[in-house]
Amino acid sequence: MSAVPLRNNKAAAAVRSVTVLGATGSIGDSTMDLLRAAKDRYRVEALTANSNVAGLAKLAKEFGARYVAVADSSRLTELKDALAGTRTECGAGESAVVEAAARPADWVMAAVSGAAGLKPALAAVDRGATVALANKECLVCAGDFFMERASKAGACILPADSEHNALFQALASGNREELVRVVITASGGPFRTWSSTDIEQATLAQALKHPNWSMGQKITIDSASMMNKGLEVIEAACLFGLTADEIDVLVHPQSIIHGMVEFSDRSVVAQLGAPDMRTPIAHCLGWPDRIVGPAAKLDLAKIGQLTFETPDFARFPGLKLAYEALRTGRGATTVYNAANEVAVAAFIAGKIRFGAIARLVEATLEAWIRAGNLAPLTSADDAITVDHNARNKAVTLLPQIALKAS
Repeated sequence: MSAVPLRNNKAAAAVRSVTVLGATGSIGDSTMDLLRAAKDRYRVEALTANSNVAGLAKLAKEFGARYVAVADSSRLTELKDALAGTRTECGAGESAVVEAAARPADWVMAAVSGAAGLKPALAAVDRGATVALANKECLVCAGDFFMERASKAGACILPADSEHNALFQALASGNREELVRVVITASGGPFRTWSSTDIEQATLAQALKHPNWSMGQKITIDSASMMNKGLEVIEAACLFGLTADEIDVLVHPQSIIHGMVEFSDRSVVAQLGAPDMRTPIAHCLGWPDRIVGPAAKLDLAKIGQLTFETPDFARFPGLKLAYEALRTGRGATTVYNAANEVAVAAFIAGKIRFGAIARLVEATLEAWIRAGNLAPLTSADDAITVDHNARNKAVTLLPQIALKAS
């Protein structure tokens, strides 16, 4: 039985206890905004943050959180001081974040970014919680293992990304054997119409000017390179049990259609909505019911037209590399993600040009495969080890990639 439910008519609980992992990030902020609007329906069990103690303490006081944890182990005293006089328990370090996920909340938002989010998400999965998954790395780094573990524990995985949530909703219109393909849409980012030469030389400020979405720095740069769409292709394969050939990407600059599903009778079911992350999060938060969401009403007449383009693998090679990693399997997607994180960090630090991001990922993948490192991942530790080693490999390749681009 899939951990991703396609149909469920179970009545929602009167009051649902929730935990938000990554409460002070962009996804966490949207989640807390929704909880703020429905305090009579939800009770906050636990909240976590990476290092934003002030923001975490403020949320804990506002929502009466029972437990909070900061990933930075050196900030425990600061967190305790900020919450002095309250009943909120405090923790710090990786184990404390895992403890937050393991506490008895009905619903968990898994929005801790990077490979650091894997163990906390698994802690929620292992107790059979409903997990709204906004951390790509759980699936990109350890997808098969993660979903198998969720199924065994009876956990319910709800996709919180806009594209995967759109597919989740559209897939309910048919059965798996009737599925032909799914289509993930992409805005095309700020460089959609740029030449390869201009993309190569793009600055950090230009890469951060997303035309439609307001997101964190890393994911905005990933959108500019279309690496984020590559990650989403891998994620969709894991979530819904799809092959690479069953997943297409379509550039849709207006970001109104977030995902489509084509069935055997050639019906295509699409999910539409204004580009606001609170919409897919609200769907997850209310599921199997729907709650009132604060996003703007969709006015198609005002928008006027919806346009579509085929993605250009030559200008955006990161997307092509994702398909290659997915077909290779056995840890290749973990390497893809790890190398991309190293490359993005290097670009932000001014060590490489924008165009070198994909070249570093490609070089890391090629070196990894040549060395015979590919093997099935059977545990979180396996995934974390591959992630760590792939990052080290990417770092060693970084100087020659930077040199080639100079």
